[in-house]
Amino acid sequence: MERRRSALVTGGATGIGRAAVLALARAGYDIALNYNTSADAARNVAAEAEEAGAKVLTIGADVADDVQVRAMLERVDMIFGGLDALINNAGTTVSTPTKDLEGLSVEAWDRVFAVNVRGLFLVTRAAVPLLRKGTHPCIVNTASIVGLRPGPQPLPYAASKAAVVALTKQLAGALGPEIRVNAVAPGWMEGDWMERMLGDNYERLMERRAKATPLGRCVTAEDVAETMLWLIVNNRFVNGEIVVVDGGFANAT
Repeated sequence: MERRRSALVTGGATGIGRAAVLALARAGYDIALNYNTSADAARNVAAEAEEAGAKVLTIGADVADDVQVRAMLERVDMIFGGLDALINNAGTTVSTPTKDLEGLSVEAWDRVFAVNVRGLFLVTRAAVPLLRKGTHPCIVNTASIVGLRPGPQPLPYAASKAAVVALTKQLAGALGPEIRVNAVAPGWMEGDWMERMLGDNYERLMERRAKATPLGRCVTAEDVAETMLWLIVNNRFVNGEIVVVDGGFANAT
């Protein structure tokens, strides 16, 4: 029996990760869904993906912990016998305003980099042997527009996403020609993440951003997942690229 295509999505319980899990499931992939603290949300997404025809393995693991990461990939290999795609989406941030340098603790800075940068490396490193068993294997990383140009996001988050951009390009060279590596860089995105960051200003600022966007709205998690799937399935000569998903905002301002 031919092995079905399979993918690992880190941070797959909410936001972009959730949308990516569902997009992959509908495209015929079985899914390893990683989460850290969102167990209930992970179970809900897994149920939706299974309704779409996917076999789903949910795995709780902190991507910043190498022991947990290697154990996770061992389980994935045991269940799926390899991987065809990896989406490095797990991420975190802080609420400290950009200008409040003294208010940002070293511990908070280190945790953001541990998840967003070290975690991406650890998962990629452990996944490479599995991806080499796959068909046209591809990695897609979740970067951010703030990793490419200044923005209002907290300092460690912006710096970590700039590191994701650099890592994507480095890994594209290091892992080719067997494995392609690309990233998506969403702009201002609708949903819980931005609501937490913007608080009471969410509706007003999102409306203003939508009006300044040529396509007339802000980005959704589904927009980002669609681009991720496009990179995985259809673009086998695209490598080392950072695809901006912002409706044209960056070019219009």
